[in-house]
Amino acid sequence: MLKNMKIMGYDVFVDTLETIKVDTDKKMVVNTINPHSYVTAKSDSLFEEALRDSDLLLPDGSGIVLAASQVNKKQIKKIAGYDLHMHLIEELEKVGGSVFYMGASQKTVDAIHERVAKEYPNVRVGSYSPPFKPEFSQEDNETIISKVNAFNPDVLFIGMTAPKQEKWLHAHKKKLNYKIASSIGAVFDFYAGTVNRPSQFWIDMHLEWLPRLLKEPKRLWKRNFVSTPLFLWDMLLYKLGIMGK
Repeated sequence: MLKNMKIMGYDVFVDTLETIKVDTDKKMVVNTINPHSYVTAKSDSLFEEALRDSDLLLPDGSGIVLAASQVNKKQIKKIAGYDLHMHLIEELEKVGGSVFYMGASQKTVDAIHERVAKEYPNVRVGSYSPPFKPEFSQEDNETIISKVNAFNPDVLFIGMTAPKQEKWLHAHKKKLNYKIASSIGAVFDFYAGTVNRPSQFWIDMHLEWLPRLLKEPKRLWKRNFVSTPLFLWDMLLYKLGIMGK
């Protein structure tokens, strides 16, 4: 039985990645939560529903680790989407499994194909780069679903921006073939090498957000200067028992 903990209203996965196996008999959706997604979900009911309906919700943010410490008096470890991706690819390599990447640009998914083929030769890889638009048409959705299902992957990774990726997976998960499906966003670019992930130094210091903010201030300023303070305020209210009763 995988371990979860209720943190600020969400059931968050607090076990180790090693407990997540690709040979599961039951379809599993794995998403991540961080302070920005927590705050965004407060004003986006479909996103909140997608997060709450996840089979596993990983603590992908130092703020969630901090909340577990301050509100629950428990020490947990951050599990980034990148960590999940690497764990599942390594598991697929052991069993000769398959993975499908849906999202990002053709350049990015091509680079992913090349890297997986080189590093994990036992893994069969499929991909599809969908049209870049705010909302997919019914025809777009049908095309994506048919591409995924024709490949019939063990693991399906969705790489679009949050909350679009989580809501899309939530809306179509019953029509898709997979054993494990996960929305991992920027991990596509990190793994492809089209965007450099912050070094281990920043990750260990729980400051992975800082180099990313300096590189992409226009895209990330809101999550760091609006969402983070709002999350910390709610964390204080939970700690004082004002919220969550």
